[in-house]
Amino acid sequence: MNTIITLTMNPAIDKSTSTEHVIPEHKLYCKPANYEPGGGGVNVSRAIKKLGGESLLVYPSGGMAGQMLNTLLNQEEVKQKPLSIKEMTRENLIVLEESTGQQYRFGMPGPQLTREEWERCLRELSSADSVADYLVVSGSLPLGVPSDFYARVARTGKDIGARVVVDASGDALKQALEEGIYLIKPNIREFSSLIGQDVMEESDMLEEGMKLIKTGQCKVIVISLGAAGALLVSEEIVERMVPPTVPISSKVGAGDSMVAGIVLGLSRGKTLRKAVLYGLAAGSAAVMTPGTELCRKEDTDRLYAKMT
Repeated sequence: MNTIITLTMNPAIDKSTSTEHVIPEHKLYCKPANYEPGGGGVNVSRAIKKLGGESLLVYPSGGMAGQMLNTLLNQEEVKQKPLSIKEMTRENLIVLEESTGQQYRFGMPGPQLTREEWERCLRELSSADSVADYLVVSGSLPLGVPSDFYARVARTGKDIGARVVVDASGDALKQALEEGIYLIKPNIREFSSLIGQDVMEESDMLEEGMKLIKTGQCKVIVISLGAAGALLVSEEIVERMVPPTVPISSKVGAGDSMVAGIVLGLSRGKTLRKAVLYGLAAGSAAVMTPGTELCRKEDTDRLYAKMT
């Protein structure tokens, strides 16, 4: 199996709880909190582990929250390389309103990294013990990290011969594409922002996606269509893939699970089409789980079997 490295520049502790009603200016009495590792690449590595694979997770870590993140990841047996920073790793808050079933998600900005700290993250990717076949960068950039950071990661990926997968949005994604990367997985809103216009028709997404591929900005685009599945666009394959209908419990973690399934499938030698189907199965499996829980292997394998 090929080696997978994930990089998360703004990891988090996701603290989730519930209360009967969310009411402004009232003291809200909540149920006991649950603590889980969070952040794009963190969840990709966690999902890869849940699916029976292995990866190396690289991330900056600071303060008590960083120590807790390290402990939680060790409990899940995720192979990791935390890089020490001065400021504290962020904590996010997720609150479920029991009376309505609505979920409120409060995302914090995170620490501010120094130049030395974010440059060390780049150096780590090309170190002797971290050479990868697949390099996945996912999630937001914290304060102090330049918007072209993912473009720098793309250059590093080329230097070490890795296929770079970027799951991000905004300027960070645009600049990474200018370097040329292997795969992106935007949703419709992120894809519209990327190309600078609203796209609703599948034919428009296909046309604009092929432009990115023909100009060498990426090899593969997987546009997430939510419940409608995903649109796979590459030079060899153009296909809309529809997963089986599943009961929806929570959509949190579906995108990260999808990326995990795609990359793990590719690393195991699956064809691009089958790897994307496996990723779609993992994303669908994630919406079946409650709260912030990611995909389960048994659900993923069952859904994948139905699609193939």
